[in-house]
Amino acid sequence: MRGHPVRRDLHPLSIAAQQDDFARALLWRTGGLPAGIEKPGSAPPAKRFGIYRNNVFASLTACLAARFPVVARLVGDEFFSAMARVFIERSPPTSPVLIEYGEEFAAFLATFAPAQSLPYLPDVARLEWRICAVYHSADARPVDAAALARLGEQALDAALDLHPSCALLASHHAVFSIWRTNTHDASVRPVDASQAEAVLIVRPLYEVSVFSIGMGTYAFVAGLAAGHSLQLAAELAAQIDARFDLTAALATLFRAGAIVGVRPSADRPCNPRFDATPQGALLCAT
Repeated sequence: MRGHPVRRDLHPLSIAAQQDDFARALLWRTGGLPAGIEKPGSAPPAKRFGIYRNNVFASLTACLAARFPVVARLVGDEFFSAMARVFIERSPPTSPVLIEYGEEFAAFLATFAPAQSLPYLPDVARLEWRICAVYHSADARPVDAAALARLGEQALDAALDLHPSCALLASHHAVFSIWRTNTHDASVRPVDASQAEAVLIVRPLYEVSVFSIGMGTYAFVAGLAAGHSLQLAAELAAQIDARFDLTAALATLFRAGAIVGVRPSADRPCNPRFDATPQGALLCAT
């Protein structure tokens, strides 16, 4: 069967311009059809294009639901589909690699009026995004606590190198508990969402591990990532939480496979910002 080629004399657009025009009509309800759409059969072009458009939105919605399964579960399928459609129209993919799509979803949720009754939703999305980013981060071989013990009395002056996959998240809400009960428990248990929680995410080998940590440990890890010595990072942590336990925090990090190197002396100090980028790299404010 012969196709119906585009009349290039009627639509003298370059290939790139045709693609841009098609994308705009597809993702941003321009009200018209892209240039070059012909009518080969009985169905109107607008109807056929609408079917294609709906399929694209359905595929992108499924992509977001797979990336943010807890968010989808918390709001329900119908609400998530409607919410995803608004997000897709506002923030369509800019890369053919869909694994990169959804980084702005948490920020969108924070301003999406119909979801404001769930104030913890953006941070749940941030956690799910970082889990995915950690999974695709660089590989490195963890070291055990013996590497630190070998330094003896100089241990407090040492710098600990974090695994490149390490990421942190701190929230005013019970983000870890909400995520965990919706992914690990046979039946969802009640959670006091108003309790602040911090999370450490790391992939030492093949699987991502997610740990609930105290705010002091959160500050301690951020201090290590900023290049502080063990002692200075611990002092920063104690300022955040007077109950901070250095021995317990170190045990958590080594057990998690979050340490890949121990250096006898730390780099120049800086003031850490206690946050992490979606890619998992901790920031240092100079």
